[in-house]
This record gives sequence, structure tokens and C-alpha cells, in this order.
Amino acid sequence: MLTKGPTEREVAIVGEHFEYLQKLVAEGVVFMAGRTENIGARTFGLVILQAASESDAVVLMENDPAVSQNVMKAELFPYRVALWSANNPSADKG
Repeated sequence: MLTKGPTEREVAIVGEHFEYLQKLVAEGVVFMAGRTENIGARTFGLVILQAASESDAVVLMENDPAVSQNVMKAELFPYRVALWSANNPSADKG
């Protein structure tokens, strides 16, 4: 999709994916979501979320329209925060 350009179907599903993540942000489940700026086979996205259990996180991941409709692949990596900056990074800082 990123190397050859998306099909109309993929564009629609990516829109659903974005709406899904926006909903999870509004619910306080997703803290951050984005993707690398490079275009090609090594491009990837990252979503930082909080769930009650690993199985709940898997359900959230698998319910993402882009994942459930095979437009994107997803893999879960449980993570424990060791350090957290007092600075709040902002998407509009570039």
C-alpha cells in the first residue's frame, strides 16, 4: 500500500482505522498513535495503549479495522514504563 499507493478499499479502511484510534483516544485507552515518516517496506506504526489485561489488549488490536480487514499487520508487545518525562510531547511540535 505504501510503495504502490493504496487502493480505494485500503483508503476507506485506513479511514476506519483512524476513526477507531480516535475513539480509543477519547476513551482514554490510547495514549499515542502514529507511524514512521519513511515510505517503504520498513514503515511501521506504533500505538501505545493501556488495557486491563494482555487478552483485552489483543481484542483491541484485533478489532482495529485495518487489522481485521488485513490492510495492516499488528503485533502486541506488553510493556512496562521505567521512566516518564515530565515534559508532555505534542504532535504539533513537529
